[in-house]
Amino acid sequence: MEIKPNRLDRGFFRYQEEFERKALEVLRSGWYVLGREVEAFEKEFAAYIGSKYCVGLASGLDALWLAFRVLGIGAGDEVIVQANTYIASVMGITINGAIPVLVEPDEYFNIDADKIEEKITDKTKAILAVHLYGQASNMQKIQQICKKYNLRLVEDCAQSHGACFQGKMTGTFGDIGCFSFYPSKNLGGFGDGGAIVTDDPRLAADMRIYRNYGSEKRYYNKVVGANSRLDELQAGLLRVRLAHIGELTKERRAIAQKYQEGIVNSGIQLPCIREGADSVWHQYVIRCEQRQKLADYLKEKGIGTIIHYPIPPHLSEAYHYLGYTKGSFPITERYADTVLSIPMYNGMTLGEQDFVMDAINQF
Repeated sequence: MEIKPNRLDRGFFRYQEEFERKALEVLRSGWYVLGREVEAFEKEFAAYIGSKYCVGLASGLDALWLAFRVLGIGAGDEVIVQANTYIASVMGITINGAIPVLVEPDEYFNIDADKIEEKITDKTKAILAVHLYGQASNMQKIQQICKKYNLRLVEDCAQSHGACFQGKMTGTFGDIGCFSFYPSKNLGGFGDGGAIVTDDPRLAADMRIYRNYGSEKRYYNKVVGANSRLDELQAGLLRVRLAHIGELTKERRAIAQKYQEGIVNSGIQLPCIREGADSVWHQYVIRCEQRQKLADYLKEKGIGTIIHYPIPPHLSEAYHYLGYTKGSFPITERYADTVLSIPMYNGMTLGEQDFVMDAINQF
């Protein structure tokens, strides 16, 4: 048996008729950028998340850097973010000339909120809360800190579509919530795509201007903007998947629960969930001190795995200029050396789940 770490085709075939019908509808419409599908998706996604406004964009990275741009955060400003995140989170900060101030993660892989205040300076302007692997961060504590120090709060929800903290969805706690619709996401399209959500009408209006070359009216440019528009085809296809997001999330949670109960190996550390938070299980990430041996062993069994992420941002060549060295963030680096994402995808059969668990238990 061969089991890939992720399967996108099964997500398509499950709703193939709906996807193909919508694709033909959009193609035959003759309108392909910023039309009715984008408008409809923005309304439907905002309603699902619980925000007043949604603005569709070209990617999750665009959502991040444009979020800080419309908030006026730029050169010399500091933004606090966890050190073990995907590098795009940090890029969203530095593209604007701002400085990422890194904080170690907690046992749930998200930012350790108890370590944030010690990093705040008079240059700190915002906190970027990343809901890594699909689990909500400690938003109550993060919100309290933002209020205490009058800081902006941006959420990176690229992996947490539908995850909640104390019953409230990620993306609705701060000034702006940023989403990615890359095909592998829980709410994924069939190409690149992204969006922001907000309750602030001014921020939503500014984002619509920035995404379209800085233009509110055609050929009248208020600012130097970007070409970052969610296209009609992706919006239409995302509407199809959004209609099924509840059942898709339920399925992932069932797979994760089976892993939680069925993987029993003293050499494997399973993920845990913070009280008050939940996860939509974008990834199911275990830890193992013999990570490479485990990955090689599973590969021999025909089971694919992925490391999210082998090189932390502070050790990447791209951020060498920040001056960090190995040992700067020991918890982050330990995670980078031990985490392993095992197969988790919609359409995964019970036989595949059992095969993965049996192989891990025999390691």
